[in-house]
Amino acid sequence: MRLLYSFPRPRISLRYIWPWSWAVTAPKKTVAVAKKEAEPANGGGPQEKFESASRPPFKIGDVRAAIPSHCWVKDPWRSMSYVLRDVVVIAALALVAGRLNSWIFWQIYWLAQGTMFWAIFVLGHDCGHGSFSDSVRLNNVVGHLLHSAILVPYHGWRISHRTHHQNHGNVDKDESWHPLTEKTYRGLASSSRRLRFRLPFPLFAFPAYLWWRSPGKEGSHFLPSSSLFHPKEKQDVMASTICWSAMVASLHSVLGVWPRCGAQILRRAVFIMWLDLVTYLHHHGHRERLPWYRGKEWNYLRGGLTTLDRDYGWINNIHHDIGTHVVHHLFPQIPHYNLVEATKAAKPVLGKYYREPEKSGPLPVHLFGVLLRSLRVDHFGSGEEDVVHYQTDPRLCAGRQQNSQ
Repeated sequence: MRLLYSFPRPRISLRYIWPWSWAVTAPKKTVAVAKKEAEPANGGGPQEKFESASRPPFKIGDVRAAIPSHCWVKDPWRSMSYVLRDVVVIAALALVAGRLNSWIFWQIYWLAQGTMFWAIFVLGHDCGHGSFSDSVRLNNVVGHLLHSAILVPYHGWRISHRTHHQNHGNVDKDESWHPLTEKTYRGLASSSRRLRFRLPFPLFAFPAYLWWRSPGKEGSHFLPSSSLFHPKEKQDVMASTICWSAMVASLHSVLGVWPRCGAQILRRAVFIMWLDLVTYLHHHGHRERLPWYRGKEWNYLRGGLTTLDRDYGWINNIHHDIGTHVVHHLFPQIPHYNLVEATKAAKPVLGKYYREPEKSGPLPVHLFGVLLRSLRVDHFGSGEEDVVHYQTDPRLCAGRQQNSQ
């Protein structure tokens, strides 16, 4: 049988792809560079307060030059090995759950499978960026298979996510999790405002975003006629919507019995919570309020530098190091398995513009505190200035305090 693609000879080490390989010691040279970066530039003397909205003294080309050339190489065999790993784990969990048929293990199963659906989403996300391989056809085939399996329209989401990356940090043009203008915020019904900033509702925003986008924006990820898409992209969007619909129909026929259908809903709910938690915290929740830009103040580099890395403990390896988000935003072409190394190489150039993530325990429970704080204070963008910071609605906070009493 003829092969569809001609891949380079695989050179894969199992320590890079299996979940228990997360505790790999960093190279001594990298650790030394990180320690040097942590030292004050003036030998420990008093330093001026860092202004996060100040223009960086480096260019994006300087960051690019600091990243080793091999970090840009896409290995389709290695990428496919991660797909195989995730599929094997998903199948093994289903097999064990079916054999044990234990109520206690079913709870673990739903959480674990939902987390693995999130891992599958990240690989499909890499296909959308073209960081999975150099083959557009392979990226699209694998992306469709992975995203359709978890009920995400591949091309519809890929295109809107591309818009997000091209305009990250732009308060007017960014696509997702951007600050609402005060006018849009005030125009929301009071119930909508409360739901938007009160758990658990923000963790279930993704399905609504796919159907209706964010407040103040129109369009649907499922409709080729949506303003999200260029006329040349309509066929791609239609193909993804057909794949999504076929998956929904097959699930209905195969999982029509309620207990199985309920299990599918629970797993998908866990996946959606992961997606919304991770994507929100990559752009919110720093102890200092990060700037957003518009007009002449915005450029691609400054927008990318307002994103945040996050540490997820041993989940880092399971969801393919998606927490290394700053370098990913600046250079989405870098494969996920090279992002950690690329970030370490870029940090000396980024300096204080890189915000070191808080180290996590085995599970990233600390991030729920970060999320709660952000939802309390990050409500809307202030004014029409070209540098924007989140503002707090005191009435929303007052309402919460009254409800808690």
